[in-house]
Amino acid sequence: MNLPLPGKPDCCWVASAPRTDYPALSGAQDCDVVIVGAGIVGLTTALSLIAAGRSVIVLEARRVGRQVTGRSSAKITAQHGLIYRHLIDAFDRERAQAYANANRTALTMIRTWISDFDIACEYEPKSAYTYTCDSSRMGDIQREAEAARDLGFDARVLDRAPLPFATAGALEFPDQAQFNPARYLVGLAHAVEARGGRIYEQSRAKSFEPDKGWRIGTDYGTVHARQVVIATNITVKSPVGYANRTQPRSHVVMAFRTENPAAVDGMFISIDDPTHSIRTGRDADGPVILTLGPRFNTGQDGDVAHRFRDLEAWTRAHLPVREAVWRWCNEDYDTADRVPYVGQPDPKEAPGFFVATGFNGWGISNGTAAGLQIASEIASGSRRWGKLYDPNRPAPEDFHQSGDTQSLVDDLARIALGQGGVITRGEEKIAVWRDEGGHLHAVSASCTHKGCTVTWNNADRTWDCPCHGSMFERDGTVIHGPAREPLAPREV
Repeated sequence: MNLPLPGKPDCCWVASAPRTDYPALSGAQDCDVVIVGAGIVGLTTALSLIAAGRSVIVLEARRVGRQVTGRSSAKITAQHGLIYRHLIDAFDRERAQAYANANRTALTMIRTWISDFDIACEYEPKSAYTYTCDSSRMGDIQREAEAARDLGFDARVLDRAPLPFATAGALEFPDQAQFNPARYLVGLAHAVEARGGRIYEQSRAKSFEPDKGWRIGTDYGTVHARQVVIATNITVKSPVGYANRTQPRSHVVMAFRTENPAAVDGMFISIDDPTHSIRTGRDADGPVILTLGPRFNTGQDGDVAHRFRDLEAWTRAHLPVREAVWRWCNEDYDTADRVPYVGQPDPKEAPGFFVATGFNGWGISNGTAAGLQIASEIASGSRRWGKLYDPNRPAPEDFHQSGDTQSLVDDLARIALGQGGVITRGEEKIAVWRDEGGHLHAVSASCTHKGCTVTWNNADRTWDCPCHGSMFERDGTVIHGPAREPLAPREV
């Protein structure tokens, strides 16, 4: 029996953001730079390039603000867990300083654009806290504080986090912020359009051909540009493969109604295992408290629904909440060294081809910095933060861990109402879901990226690839890549 999950299956940020209605691309267009993806990287790049005098087209496969950025926890912070001690040890102080500078610059840019473009996105200055409930981890907190202070942060060690449950201590970064990311992206898109940028929605880029620059094709049109920027969650095309240099991972999010929003004043992430993240926000009906559960490899959990139940139990045990009102999953890509890949990966073989991926769950600040750096590299030939985001640096061969489907069933009768499973028919695997009326619907279970067999996500009701993280709607439509083509329909 499949028990219903609490909360509406949608993201509160997306639900309360204004709808956009940019046209789909048709015919042939020309510009200086074509940007694939209207998330925070793509729109930051677009606005920066327009300011530098470039003509820009942005292609969005779905709608602005309703993908990964718009469904993020939306912490505008340079505090990324225990990052700075790690960067000093793994690289050197110079690289750690560049990371700190890049993310501080991003925070300032976001704040400036919100003010300059009058973007109503519920921007609120807040402190960011990394906390622990384990006293033996306080040494890690202290070492991170020392590293952060050395890099110019006002980093404060506290005896306890300002939370309504017991903690062993915390590290505070004051003067950070939070916002509604979907509203912010809609505001950036309006600013791009108002300054002459062209935005096309429902225009998934499917072909990428060198042609005295690049010619990008969608179902109904093409764009020819000198440069192309792939600003998708994971690169849907690249001269250097990033699918095996990154690890797709997901997490679940819930928003709860509360009578005491002041019980959580700040943005919090634990360093304990399992990790939880906390912040406040608003939906159309009032304040909410948001909690995030620990990460898991995309497509490698056959029961995502239990993660929501675990998160609800943890939240009720620790925070003053009432009913759950929203729930959703989001996805990101991790890198082995915790630094994104940004820039031109192969200037010799693929000149003018730029990428940005692998944000390790911190895409608001790093994504903004990535957009600023790509725009700088295109406009002036300079990388603002040197080798920090080097898109050519290697990754350990054993970092990426592919999996297999978690949804095999031997009998269609085992697929419950509203659920899905993968059956084997001859040499082919078929992804089947049963609607609430009992009718069966089928598509190929082979991901159109590399052919891995997809897993049914029993919470979001999507087909998720356990190898490289592509996600598909129940009917096979691509949600986001690296896949670019839908799952083919099949008969049951």
